[in-house]
Amino acid sequence: MTTRLLDACLGKPVDATPIWLMRQAGRYLPEYRAIRERLSFIEMCRRPEVAAEITLQPLARFELDAAIIFADILLPLEGMGIGFHFAEDAGPVIEHPVRAAADLDSLRAGDPQTDVPFVLDALRLVSRELGGKVPLIGFAGAPFTLASYVIEGGHSRHYAEVKKLMYGAPATFERLMDLLTATVIAFLLAQLAAGAQVVQLFDSWVGALGPYDYERFAAPWSRKVLDAVGGHGAPVIHFANGASAMLPQVRAAGGDVIGVDWRIDLDRARDELGEGVAVQGNLDPVALLGPIAQVEARAADVLGRAHGRPGHIFNLGHGLLPQTPPDTVARLVAFVHDWQGER
Repeated sequence: MTTRLLDACLGKPVDATPIWLMRQAGRYLPEYRAIRERLSFIEMCRRPEVAAEITLQPLARFELDAAIIFADILLPLEGMGIGFHFAEDAGPVIEHPVRAAADLDSLRAGDPQTDVPFVLDALRLVSRELGGKVPLIGFAGAPFTLASYVIEGGHSRHYAEVKKLMYGAPATFERLMDLLTATVIAFLLAQLAAGAQVVQLFDSWVGALGPYDYERFAAPWSRKVLDAVGGHGAPVIHFANGASAMLPQVRAAGGDVIGVDWRIDLDRARDELGEGVAVQGNLDPVALLGPIAQVEARAADVLGRAHGRPGHIFNLGHGLLPQTPPDTVARLVAFVHDWQGER
């Protein structure tokens, strides 16, 4: 399979800059909200035909260069023995956070075939529907990000409980990270077997760490995942949100493509990453709430900073916001494809 996005992942020349958007299948689309009115979020994830329908919704509207499976990074946790639910106003809630060594005794590494078969079934449905027209992206949360949820019990501002465990009981923290790493590796490999042609590792909360702690408490486990999943014929994207101050360390952890958030100019990011790796990003998602002229100006700035070097995938610096106008997304996709600057 050869497509614009796959070529860009490999650093090959393309006829137009490929674009897909994190959270492109989601709450900003009225057709998604119509399904959400009758089903809970977890029900949508657990029904393969519904998850497949949601995955394909944005491709029916926009000429995107990839689909990304509709799922959630927390789904593999339940099979590990980590219960969770989604609260309407508070997001994910871990029912029994891990705070001590004894909390690990009942946990195990997950098995995607028995724990999340619905995700794999959805991937198969979407892969058949796409028929090779564009790649299908699978994904997983990075071990540190999953550990952040598991230890904090949900979202956090300061990650105090995570850092208390890291610093005060590193052996316990490392045991949890080992379990999560084995689970993530198995989950990503199963997605590849089910039809994903690209996978992305989301390290959404690693920006809570400085470079020293990233090297000690996150990078080794991300590297294990990326080493295990790489080399299977599918590009691997490594997105570390909030990590613009430590891009060389992120690259050293691995990945064929490094996702970049909006907190750094793309040309500077490419200089820091060096040669031999593709880059993905990096428009601020809030920019899409502004006037179209401003959206296009900001997109042109990102594209211009690619300097015509191959290996750029246009994306946002994080996920689409629920209040994003779909018409703005359509204009952005067309603008990126039509952009006439150097490639």
